[in-house]
Amino acid sequence: MKQPVATPFPRPLHLHILGSGSQGNCALIEGPQGLIMIDDGFSRREVLTRMHDLDLNEDDVRALILTHEHSDHVSGVSVWVKRFDGPLFASSGTAEARKYLACLPFETFMPGEVLEVAGVRVETFPTSHDVVNPVGFRFSCNGDSIGYATDTGTLPPGAMRLLADVRILALESNHDVPMLRTGSYPRYLQDRIISERGHLSNAQAAEALPQLVTSRTEHVIAMHISQENNRPSLAVRALAEAVGAQLDDELGSSATLDRGSEKPALRIRSAGQNRPISIF
Repeated sequence: MKQPVATPFPRPLHLHILGSGSQGNCALIEGPQGLIMIDDGFSRREVLTRMHDLDLNEDDVRALILTHEHSDHVSGVSVWVKRFDGPLFASSGTAEARKYLACLPFETFMPGEVLEVAGVRVETFPTSHDVVNPVGFRFSCNGDSIGYATDTGTLPPGAMRLLADVRILALESNHDVPMLRTGSYPRYLQDRIISERGHLSNAQAAEALPQLVTSRTEHVIAMHISQENNRPSLAVRALAEAVGAQLDDELGSSATLDRGSEKPALRIRSAGQNRPISIF
């Protein structure tokens, strides 16, 4: 089922999240020339099913760009490109890190470079994860902007700068530290997740949020929420408290900060592993 999050005025950029989590990741930036796919960690059939649930057409995908090479972000790429002739982008070293990606015609860039993709300016920045050259993005077009950062243990200065003052912010809020430390994961895996090359916790995302949210920001999406070590309600609650937003319901599934009739309210919600959403 389509679950749009609408704004009162039309915007040139939209974000569609097909899934976010350890079982698979894929999102789409919709701009004036079509769709830019971010990662593809699902089967082609699953991508098409989720796109169609959001009334999106696969023929509108103009490019594919990777954040990093972990399988939950790239396992579907080699099949997807069999019926796709648009450009492929990855940071230098990312595609070569997997044999089934190395044979594909990726256009490579260094983190920090700026790309022009399907009429959208894509500013890249390094993130901190246990892979080769992981990146996040700021997408800009006609005064509109979307920030996107997942799978990072810290937010380096470049990330903070480019994620600030966007209209839509998709930010990792992977785990609740007490849940992780008292959960079933072995200690070495807990330490890897909490490390600077792991994943952002709810508390880390919340700490960064006041520096990122401005009067321009209309949506904050908590991304890559762990199914074992977090809950959407915990992530949304932490982010809401960081900016003084009020929870919309007792479960904390979303939050709103009313900023007066002259400015759209700030909405905070979570992305799910099996719940595609569109943010307009």
